Amino acid sequence: MALKKSQKSLKKWTKQKWRTPSGKKSSETGEVYAPSATIKKLKSTKAGKAKLAAANKKKREATKKGKQHAKHGLHKGKKR
Repeated sequence: MALKKSQKSLKKWTKQKWRTPSGKKSSETGEVYAPSATIKKLKSTKAGKAKLAAANKKKREATKKGKQHAKHGLHKGKKR
């Protein structure tokens, strides 16, 4: 039986290695989780580093307010 498009997407998503930019737990650092490839790409440019810093700031602010999820903008264009 062939997988549906959404099932293929989920399978791909689960195979990605997700982490924080520092490699430490988000609960300790307040950093966002993202796929390793995305973090590596963002860290390679000055603009990417700024975007990552802004996302981490938004994540920390949301965490202080008691929210589990933050709209930090790293996943823009994705259906969430």
